[in-house]
Amino acid sequence: MSQSFDVVVIGGGPGGYVAAIRAAQLGFTTACIDAFKNPEGNPSLGGTCLNVGCIPSKALLQSSENFHAMQHEFANHGISVEGAKIDIAAMLARKNGIITKNAGGIAFLFKKNKVANLHGLGKFVGRQGEKWQIEVTEGETTQVIEATHVIVATGSTPRPLPGITIDNVRVLDNAGALSMTEVPARLGVIGAGVIGLEMGSVWKRLGADVTVLEAAETFLPMVDQQIAKEALKTLTKETGLVIHNGVKIESTEASAEAVTVKYTLAGEARELVVDKLIISIGRVPNTQGLNAEAVNLQIDERGFVVVDDHCHTNLPNVWAIGDVVRGPMLAHKASDEGVAVAERIAGQKPHIDFNNIPFVIYTHPELAWVGKTEEQLKAAGVDYKKGTSGFAANGRALGLGQAAGTVKVLACAKTDRILGVHIIGPMASELIAEAVTALEFSASSEDIARIVHAHPSLSEVMHEACLAVDKRPLHG
Repeated sequence: MSQSFDVVVIGGGPGGYVAAIRAAQLGFTTACIDAFKNPEGNPSLGGTCLNVGCIPSKALLQSSENFHAMQHEFANHGISVEGAKIDIAAMLARKNGIITKNAGGIAFLFKKNKVANLHGLGKFVGRQGEKWQIEVTEGETTQVIEATHVIVATGSTPRPLPGITIDNVRVLDNAGALSMTEVPARLGVIGAGVIGLEMGSVWKRLGADVTVLEAAETFLPMVDQQIAKEALKTLTKETGLVIHNGVKIESTEASAEAVTVKYTLAGEARELVVDKLIISIGRVPNTQGLNAEAVNLQIDERGFVVVDDHCHTNLPNVWAIGDVVRGPMLAHKASDEGVAVAERIAGQKPHIDFNNIPFVIYTHPELAWVGKTEEQLKAAGVDYKKGTSGFAANGRALGLGQAAGTVKVLACAKTDRILGVHIIGPMASELIAEAVTALEFSASSEDIARIVHAHPSLSEVMHEACLAVDKRPLHG
């Protein structure tokens, strides 16, 4: 007789595992199916984010920033270091240790919350009565389980570049970019998005010459352009990345010794020869293998599972969350959707405002933003006012030796309600939380300006930017 569950989640990434835990907390018998294996061939929960994405990239970013600081910044603190060198094997071991610890933590939470952890590939088989049949395949072993509710959380995979094969030897995706065993002398990156800029920054700080090729005419078009221009200046002049926008890739060819990229820039034919090439041109939803057609699960022309505003699909009691559905491909968006779906199954009425989801790029300095950009407000004809403040005069930033960057606050000209906040600077990923809270509670810039912020702290720059909205900055 098949195992039967109230809720079965297909996918153990940040959306899937959180959905499974929340469902179990609400009293449902729950199983989570996940097929990811680490390089040693062992199951590893957490999906792309934990295993080959968000978490390991931040570990390497920190390692590279430490190495760079030792070489270029410690002297300002009166600390001299001679003969500094990087042990790539140790750096990767640290990164892998963080992955193992976090994956083990998820497995512990599954055990604690009585979530059945099923390793393998899950796909729809059919429906009998009120129960969905889900097939779980691991190697030569196959079992069929039943579920009243199914949550599809299968995430995304790297978008391929036509004409070249990713082998993770010469041509790398995000997984390969996180596992290089030596610093390449010449590194090429196709795609100046989050992955491309973060990975380019890591290996540049460790000694590679890095060239980034981007098809879009505008650098970081999704970012407020005042902040994007400051980021471009910092990443090229301070970090040392070579970044070309408006590139058209003509061909790529990999040999045993190098990768050659032929492209055009402003109508001029160019050629880039590198030792390693990272392909980071976005991600596509992972719906292959779900057997969606057999149960008529609706998939749109771009490969996304079609859902309504509540993450419900066209099928009864079948839900989908995270990268596999509309909206930004962000781990925290997936997690919140997972919680919301579990609570909806329980009859609750959760709400997620997609306008208030924060975005972060973990370069150095970091970029973070939430809400509308100035360009979006102009295009929509919204009457707005703005205030900016820099970290250059902030005592905490100066003490950290990280005084570059800006906080920009956009507010409604009539009501003063905050419409968007954009940050480039130290710990922007942490500072943006105050902005998200402000938007969620419909705060005005005056509200933030009248809140006491600790001194000295980086958060004072947010306070100062809100004062500047009303043209009354105290330190600018």
